[in-house]
Amino acid sequence: MHRCIGAHTLTGHSGKVLAAKFLGSTFLVTGSHDRTLKIWDLKNRSCTETKFAGSSCNDLVTTDSFSFISGHVDKKIRFWDVRTADCTANDIALLGKITSLDLSKDGKFLLCCVRDDTINLLDLRQNRIVRTFSNDHFKVGCDWSRVAFNPSSTRIAAGSADGSVFIWNINGSLETTLKDPNGSGAAVTAVSWHPFSSTLASVDRAKKCTIWSNA
Repeated sequence: MHRCIGAHTLTGHSGKVLAAKFLGSTFLVTGSHDRTLKIWDLKNRSCTETKFAGSSCNDLVTTDSFSFISGHVDKKIRFWDVRTADCTANDIALLGKITSLDLSKDGKFLLCCVRDDTINLLDLRQNRIVRTFSNDHFKVGCDWSRVAFNPSSTRIAAGSADGSVFIWNINGSLETTLKDPNGSGAAVTAVSWHPFSSTLASVDRAKKCTIWSNA
């Protein structure tokens, strides 16, 4: 893995890196297909710890300066604390590969995109799935498809294999489906909401970025 910090790089992973998130202000955590998670000290530009997950990591989120959550190819969500050697005992198994994770702004809910063509909402206070989003026409397009909360965490967006973007209300109802009639139909791999409006960006496997106003 190579992460540029000025003229420096952080090297250590032996497989492709699918996720990197800040852990507090001076540390970084990365997840790789080499089945490890690494903690990096940004001041010393070195790896301080390697955690062995036993499965390729597709995404991760950080919940505070000590804790993070990772999603894996073996269909498990794992919970970690940098102050302990191993992951905690409350892993959650889902029905497909975990392609991405997103944390609500208040840190209470975790959004999990799963390769079985569902999106699951996990209540971190209860450590259980409280809602599942799906649709007959929604198909997860790849193993790293990204899903996202909007800034107020009241809606979620996810790209589909046919080039569509699905938007659900957090209460469970499908609000709308967006699709460019002149598009290629290539799978949408990631979506991102504007931080201060309802504008949405999506990118697909045909190398195109689309901006959806008033999504």
